[in-house]
Amino acid sequence: MTRGTILVVDDDERLRQTLSLLLRTAGHDVETAADVAGAERILATADVDLVISDLRMPGGSGLDLLAMVKRLDLDAPVILLTAYGTVEGAVQAMHDGAFDYVLKPFDAEELKLRVARALALRRYRAENAFLRARDDEAALDGLIGVSAALARVVELARQVAPSDASVLITGETGTGKEVLARSIHRRSERHDRLLVPVSLAAVPLELLESELFGHARGAFTGAVAERAGKLELADGGTLFLDEIGDAPLALQPKLLRVLQDGVLERVGTNQRRQVDVRIISATNRDLESAIAAGAFRSDLYYRLRVIQIEMPPLRERREDIPYLAGHFLRRFGRRRPGGPPSITREALALLQDYPWPGNVRELENVIERAVVLCRGEVVGTSLLDLRDRPVEAREPSGLKLDEALDRVERDMILRALEESKQVKARAARLLGVSERSLWYKLKKHGLS
Repeated sequence: MTRGTILVVDDDERLRQTLSLLLRTAGHDVETAADVAGAERILATADVDLVISDLRMPGGSGLDLLAMVKRLDLDAPVILLTAYGTVEGAVQAMHDGAFDYVLKPFDAEELKLRVARALALRRYRAENAFLRARDDEAALDGLIGVSAALARVVELARQVAPSDASVLITGETGTGKEVLARSIHRRSERHDRLLVPVSLAAVPLELLESELFGHARGAFTGAVAERAGKLELADGGTLFLDEIGDAPLALQPKLLRVLQDGVLERVGTNQRRQVDVRIISATNRDLESAIAAGAFRSDLYYRLRVIQIEMPPLRERREDIPYLAGHFLRRFGRRRPGGPPSITREALALLQDYPWPGNVRELENVIERAVVLCRGEVVGTSLLDLRDRPVEAREPSGLKLDEALDRVERDMILRALEESKQVKARAARLLGVSERSLWYKLKKHGLS
């Protein structure tokens, strides 16, 4: 049973003693007052979980006490005791925010039941306020959840944020590497300056150097004016290099120079420029294997990896899924006429059982689709479009081989497109096919 501290307010001393004995016997702590003024003094000093008050008292009524509780912004339910002839006033009090009313003379067991319900409501409100506060604080950083795996990431991020050390964030696609980078920047001494993100996989190779370092007028065809690069834009702040594993070898020494000396040169000029930039990078690739293959410089790797933080895949933090789902439901349902929908236990169970190959990003997309298609107030299993679940888990046993292979091919193409940030040439290289072949397959599967 939920126990708490209860304030009993009644001008009848005998009734106060009776209520006090009844409630203490039930395991509650009890404070008593003979009038509204005495109740105010107790409320100002004691942490009260529930107020039980007579409706009619000299020197101030139960309605006055109810108004005081609301004015003081106390999250304590109020139960009013009333005689049969004043029921109308008690009903009005409930409209004004009272939790319940009890007729005098009251039945002891009924009163204890009403008290238990009121205290359960108080505890429910307190727990939800705590969860909302924690969720809101986490949502500011975008790092939402209660799992030990996420807690380790958050703690390490808090430790490294105040420094200027380079951070390498590793993990699968969709785990929230950029979200973590933004969290580190917000907690750093550079939070009042820009965090500038650059996806090395999304910028054509021939333009990547100019994108980062800037260029002089006439440095190449189309360079009609001098232009600062992202490194200069991030001066004093943070540069986030996403997909650092895709940095071309020719560019890597120049990045290393910025990390070592804070010096860069715009394309087409020998003029040196000094910048003060913290670099946070991210990759879903094994950079040590890339070093062994001669595709990545070891000296750059160690400069980038002063601190390494591994973002865990969603399948390793399943206890976070309800919190993430709730966050996305509120975000995408904020503008619905009826407000954000809720989600059934069956739907949550399905979400927690799913392997999430696309991680948090996939969950976000699934919830957004469910909110858009939801016509009621509840998201059920039928609205969860978990397309990437294993073929054998979603298809009937009589599925033909050709159809199964087509579906696997389609899933692999979608994943390659996601990892390449929709750059078709890169997706083709990931799949080991020609770009022309990829375009044919996109058309074949209705993805063009």
